[in-house]
Amino acid sequence: MDTWMVYAIGVLAAYLVGGIPFGFLIGKMRGVDVRTVGSKNIGATNVYRTVGHKWGFLAFFCDFLKGFVPALIAVLYVGKAGGDGAALVHLPLSVGFAAVLGHTLTPYMKFKGGKGVATAFGMLMALATLPVLIAFAVFVVTVWLSHYISLGSCLAAATIAVLVWFFPATLPFRILVTLLGVFVIYKHKSNIKRLIDGCENKIY
Repeated sequence: MDTWMVYAIGVLAAYLVGGIPFGFLIGKMRGVDVRTVGSKNIGATNVYRTVGHKWGFLAFFCDFLKGFVPALIAVLYVGKAGGDGAALVHLPLSVGFAAVLGHTLTPYMKFKGGKGVATAFGMLMALATLPVLIAFAVFVVTVWLSHYISLGSCLAAATIAVLVWFFPATLPFRILVTLLGVFVIYKHKSNIKRLIDGCENKIY
């Protein structure tokens, strides 16, 4: 198959998979439209607060898999391509980025979606495991100390955006991961405003 065709199919498939609004679907299964309660976001955090803890964790896991599985499949595909894999070296990142974009701009909900943290976490776990684990530790410690998931998410995104420059990686990978971190922080702009105003919701 032509290289550009592989890229096109992979990116489109990842975008459509990433766009599946698991948080919204889980809420509906429990009789709650998460778009009308809490922060009105379809992400795992709002599900956690408005539907229940276990359902929030389920939404997070599903959103994580939306980024992890497509990126991992792309990694395995490139490895299987052997000598032809050189032309596909950026396929995993392209596919992973498409999954995150699908989550934040889901085509199934008029291009309104979540903030992309869990999906980006899954994508990067498949492509840059150690930096992601460090960023995840930052997230856990921040949430534990502050009780703000939004603050933990922003600091974790900033951490991965910086750390990627200190680990072996191609320049395009570093640039795109940095942009992804900035994008995740940008999606939290309303949370950041509430943090500054002192009215952001705590996880507990």
